[in-house]
Amino acid sequence: MIETYRDLRVWQRAMDLVVAAYDIAKLLPRDEHFALSAQIKRSATSAAANIAEGYGRGSTGAYVNHLSIAGGSLKECETHVLATIRLQMTTEMQ
Repeated sequence: MIETYRDLRVWQRAMDLVVAAYDIAKLLPRDEHFALSAQIKRSATSAAANIAEGYGRGSTGAYVNHLSIAGGSLKECETHVLATIRLQMTTEMQ
């Protein structure tokens, strides 16, 4: 039974992504602290936050809209991580 956004599997997985994003950010060079590192953390956190916010809005339309925004943040996060791989700052992760 879903009583709160914390019960949503999608939110739980998004929170797992936040932890992974912070782990990846730690691997980046110090001079990337305010660039890719910050963007990776910010986009992952945004995805989880938008899932929660949409759920909390209380309407299906608002929830779907926020899920769309969360999806965009996920693509942003993926792009930043792929950039670190292409720039050889990190290696491909499983």
